[in-house]
Formats: sequence, structure tokens, C-alpha cells
Amino acid sequence: AASAQEQVDTVGLVPLPGGAFRMGTDTSEGYEEDGEGPSRIVRVSAFALSPTTVTNAEFRAFVRARRYITDAEQYGSSFVFWLQVDEATRRAVRQVPRGLPWWLSIEGACWQRPEGPGSDVAERLDHPVVHVSWNDAMAYCEWAGRRLPTEAEWEYAARGGLEGCRYPWGDDFDAEGRERCNTWHGAFPAAPERSWQPGTLPARHFAPNGHGLYQMAGNVWEWCADWFSPRYHHETADHDPRQDAATGRRSMRGGSFLCHPSYCNRYRVAGRNSNAPSSSSSNCGFRVARSGTSA
Repeated sequence: AASAQEQVDTVGLVPLPGGAFRMGTDTSEGYEEDGEGPSRIVRVSAFALSPTTVTNAEFRAFVRARRYITDAEQYGSSFVFWLQVDEATRRAVRQVPRGLPWWLSIEGACWQRPEGPGSDVAERLDHPVVHVSWNDAMAYCEWAGRRLPTEAEWEYAARGGLEGCRYPWGDDFDAEGRERCNTWHGAFPAAPERSWQPGTLPARHFAPNGHGLYQMAGNVWEWCADWFSPRYHHETADHDPRQDAATGRRSMRGGSFLCHPSYCNRYRVAGRNSNAPSSSSSNCGFRVARSGTSA
């Protein structure tokens, strides 16, 4: 039988047969305010998902074709983690989100200049695109003839065929002593340990999960189609669930390079997060989906 990677279709999406799986978690490691449970059996229809998040190269093709201007570029700024910029920039920037002092609003930061003026993606074309809002992701999907995955599709895909595990590869974060995802090294949000620096890695940097999907944990948050509700598991159907009631915030999955058990233990497959659909930051991107598995 062909492996999941060998079954990637002609337009670059991995076909997934769908089916029933246990979604969510009942463990105490989840966050009550996120509504990660109660866990339940959910069924999703067949669909296909991109093996990686959309890369800078792929997003650049869209921007050039549509002459698209992202929300961050229209606003003139975006949020960058404080240790991704030099000390002089940190001293000069005073505007931060309330209660989150490690985020800086950097003028000129956008998908093309991830850390603001003087940075660029020329050497990072195979990295996930960041500083894209939910609105930007939807515009890309419209151009590409794709859509965002629902939360249920995303979690089904992230589990890689494993039942009830914490991560896409199993229950142990560092099984066999191997690093499997790009998350924070050290005590967040202080200076990271060793030579690790906060930022994205190439979209295919680590081995894929059982479905042939790369970095479904860590690296960058991924926008989903749903509106976010902490009562998701109480309010949505058991077959192809999707939260369509507007709440002001859109769902994100997967965690990012800033996640760590001490602060944001949301890189587990059941982990959930959200943000305003117009927001953007240096740790959020997206991957695309298509209904059905035929080309």
C-alpha cells in the first residue's frame, strides 16, 4: 500500500478518508476557558489538506497575482515577539497589547518583513507565512480554490490516525530523545536556553505525522474556519461540526514556537486558541483544505 506521503494528490493536498474519531480531551492539562472538552466521538467527511502550512513562496505568488495588500500592511504594523527584534528596537517600541508585555507592535512588520524594516523573507521562502490575518487567509483560499479546515478536520488530521494521544506522534513530547516540533526552549518568556532563537523553521523541518502532514504542532498557529466558542463541544454537531455563530474571534490550532508547558500548553492536538479575524502576528499562519478527496 502507498504511504500517506506517496498519496499526495496532483495539486499538493493530502487526501484523508474521514471517519469517526475522539475529539477533544478530558484531562486536566487543558484550559477550562478554551473548552477543550468534554471529549466526544465526532465524524468528519472525506477531505484533503495541504501537507504544510502555506509558505512565504506560495503566499508571494498569491500577492503578485492579485496585487493583494494584507491587513497588517494596511494597518501599518503587526505584533512581533520581543526577542525577535534587537534591543534598540525594543527600547524604541512602547505600544504593547494590554497584559502581554512580550508582544511589540512594530511599524512596517508584515509577511514580507517579519521583524519589521530591515528584515525580509528572501532566505525564508520555505518557512510558513506569518503576519497573515484570518481575512488574509480567506483571500488566499478564494484565489487558490481552497478553504480553511474546520476545527474538527484539523484535529482529525493532526492526530495522524492515533487515538487519544497528546501530540501528532504520540503521548511523549520527546520520545526517543528526538525533537519533533518547534516550541519554546527554556523558561518562557525569558531568554531561551542554549543557541535556540524564537522564530519559524521551514514548513517541512520535522518528520510528518501518520497522515503525511508536517508540523501540526508548534512552529505557527493555524487559522481554522470556525468562530471560536469555549462551548464548542456543547454547541456543535457530531457530524462535520463547525461553529458558525459569530463570536468576534476565529479559532486557531496547533500552537507555535512560543508555546511551553509553563505558559501556553496548547500545542497538544486538543489545544485551542483564538484571535480577532483582522489580527496578525509573527507566530500565526494557515494551511488549506478541500472538500472530498478527488482531484
